[in-house]
Amino acid sequence: MTKTIFSRTGRRVLMPALCSLLLSLSALAQDTSDHQYTSESIQTGSRVYVQQCALCHGPQGDSIDGVNLRQGQFRTATSDEDLARIVSGGAAGGRMPAFNLRPEELNGVIAYIRAGFDPDGVAIRIGDPARGKAIYDGKGECSACHRINGSGHRTAPDLSDIGLIRTPAILEASLTNPASTLQPINRQIRLVTRTEEIIVGRRLNEDTYSVQLIDSNEQLRSLRKADLVSYELSSVPVHQPTSLNGDEIADLIGYLLTLRGLE
Repeated sequence: MTKTIFSRTGRRVLMPALCSLLLSLSALAQDTSDHQYTSESIQTGSRVYVQQCALCHGPQGDSIDGVNLRQGQFRTATSDEDLARIVSGGAAGGRMPAFNLRPEELNGVIAYIRAGFDPDGVAIRIGDPARGKAIYDGKGECSACHRINGSGHRTAPDLSDIGLIRTPAILEASLTNPASTLQPINRQIRLVTRTEEIIVGRRLNEDTYSVQLIDSNEQLRSLRKADLVSYELSSVPVHQPTSLNGDEIADLIGYLLTLRGLE
């Protein structure tokens, strides 16, 4: 009998609110196909924030009750479009004035907030959640594998609370470079039992003596390793890098960040 056992391997980019700026989302993105802000934009935003925003919002973005820009806590904003509208038109009954910034300054401040106030960080553009849900249900074909609040398939991880446990940067990477974010416990496995049954599925749990998985028929299975002839663990993600464009990725991330479980 041949028994193959494969070994296991085992920053929070904050979703921000905003301090002040202007313009429409078309002016936010350097390029409509780009979904990530540049380091230069983040550093520009750092300078603008200190000059224009820190007086009210504080150096750490937490001086306004109910708002923490560095940690991504906002009262009403979700997408970058929301942030731009608040900045361009003001907010809170005029207590936050409108700011007339140049497009590169507006772009930079939002990038700086999205990077969690880290001038050397990574900032991901966040799009419109409503458009993102339409992409999730349609062009993105996400519901063909994933499940949300009891609806959808189980062949891929449940996304019901993904907005609580994943940062925008991780979500972006899972779409554009899925191999970089593949968790060991969610890898695909192929098992062959002593009775010559071949089982393919997604690993859920494993210990020294057993393995649990969701098989290709979405059935929960638990098997003793002693009953296996072969156990193959894949390091290759099931889905390929997304073909969505930058705006669509931003919108999809915006929707995923709203998924916070049944509250």
